[in-house]
Amino acid sequence: MEFRVEGQAIQVNVPTWAALEARVRERFARRKGFALATLNLDHLVKLRASPAFRSAYAAQTFVVADGNPVVWLSRLAGRPVSLIPGSEAILPLARIAAAQGVKVALFGATEPVLAAAKDYLEREVRDLRVACTIAPAMGFDPQGELAEAMLGEIADSGARLCFVALGAPRQEIFAAYGRKVAPEVGFACIGAGLDFFAGSQQRAPSWVRKLAMEWLWRALSQPKRLGPRYAKCLAILPSETAKATLSRLRHPAS
Repeated sequence: MEFRVEGQAIQVNVPTWAALEARVRERFARRKGFALATLNLDHLVKLRASPAFRSAYAAQTFVVADGNPVVWLSRLAGRPVSLIPGSEAILPLARIAAAQGVKVALFGATEPVLAAAKDYLEREVRDLRVACTIAPAMGFDPQGELAEAMLGEIADSGARLCFVALGAPRQEIFAAYGRKVAPEVGFACIGAGLDFFAGSQQRAPSWVRKLAMEWLWRALSQPKRLGPRYAKCLAILPSETAKATLSRLRHPAS
């Protein structure tokens, strides 16, 4: 599934959980890093406004669909992909890492969140070792000298999988920079996933997620912060729906 943003192709190039797991295993086995982005409507809004974000997306190795609207649009375009939320990818990726003897780093959030998330992951995933936790200060530049030093610290710890919890677009920009500075490390952008493990944020109940209404649950729980964000997401749906429909007519699936 491909989206066009300001003339740039943004492609969901990992369509299923099985494909994601196979490609990550292959990367670990070959000691090759990667950058994983999780595309949703909020990203599409921000991609329209930010050349730096578009550049970071172009550097991502893997892009999955994080958000039901992206999944629905893919079906409408005749190029269906599976829903792979970043927060739900953490445990499967951690299990693959543990099985292949790959150490993990946690980056972003706050020190208390990282400590709690480390305890949770090492308790839930047998043989997993979290070798490094780093909580950058507010205003952290994901491409600055401090970022380079922190990427060096991650690589020196022996970690070859780093969960990046900075929020978009900083986490994708950091992951793209990490591909250059620490090429043997895989960077997975997972948003608030570590906060869910730590209990500092509460995720929508499973029945809400099954109804594909997590966005509304979040908007109602934090209306001042998330209300405007989701309003912008809803505003681009008509044009993205039209694009998906036109794509299906021009390029019918074989």
